[in-house]
Amino acid sequence: HPRSEPVYRQAVDECLALLAKRGGADYRSLLFPPAGQEAEAARRLEQPSRALPLLLTTQYALARLWMSWGLTPSAMIGHSMGEYTAAHLAGVFSLDDALTLVELRGRLFETLPEGGMLSVPLPEAEVLARIGPELSIAAVNGPSLTVVAGPVQAIEALQQALQAEEIEAARVRINVAAHSSMLDPILEEFGAFFRRVAMKPPTIPFVSNLSGTWITPAEATDPQYWVRHLRQTVRFADGLQELLKDENRILLEVGPGRTLSSLARQHSARKPQQVVLNSLRHPEEKVDDQAYVLGILGRLWAAGAP
Repeated sequence: HPRSEPVYRQAVDECLALLAKRGGADYRSLLFPPAGQEAEAARRLEQPSRALPLLLTTQYALARLWMSWGLTPSAMIGHSMGEYTAAHLAGVFSLDDALTLVELRGRLFETLPEGGMLSVPLPEAEVLARIGPELSIAAVNGPSLTVVAGPVQAIEALQQALQAEEIEAARVRINVAAHSSMLDPILEEFGAFFRRVAMKPPTIPFVSNLSGTWITPAEATDPQYWVRHLRQTVRFADGLQELLKDENRILLEVGPGRTLSSLARQHSARKPQQVVLNSLRHPEEKVDDQAYVLGILGRLWAAGAP
């Protein structure tokens, strides 16, 4: 909680001050809505241009908090937008540029026709065999978990076709077909932003969503890499496989929720003794946020994290 963790509060304030410089949305009231206005704030946060900067703010503030407690990452991975947070923490671009970038990403998404995403419990090859040119493989989240993106009608038709085969696919709660050909109209403007940004080679290794293996200094500083990263498949399962090769590595999800930690836990390459944890409680877990994060700190220490 910001009242109890000054490092976290300072990091959130730093991000909110950078966002406020640009005008636009009142991010502070969206993140900390006045009593009675929580539902309205949640509704407004469905807009990518508002949600993405606050997602990056939360990931960044949590990372600073963990680092202040002596936990320094030996390696990082992000899922799609999370790779920007990893890149910033590795020194590739500044915090101001990272926030500008996610706000731009959100704003560009809002200019596109409505799209959909569908999570399918099948391997990538089996999904490819079932989709036409309208749809794209947006993410490979596990050996048998593939996300498809594209126009809403095509997504709905695929969901029905899968249901006829008794395959339960789940809609992803987003109305943008990220990592699909529907993004083609915004790629030029997105790339133009990166050509203006000062980028440096990473000082902490991180795994690329695009290659599914360690990013190279040349990729990290290439505007074209980041354009392809936005458009192409998120190879998260490959990235996890790379990280899980080190049996002593502890995986910690830094951000809201537990989506990535559950993907890591389910991964076929994970050995039972490999520890996977997440930083923030799930909304359904009725427990104090600070108590939760301190419990995780204890578990990290017990698992041998220095």
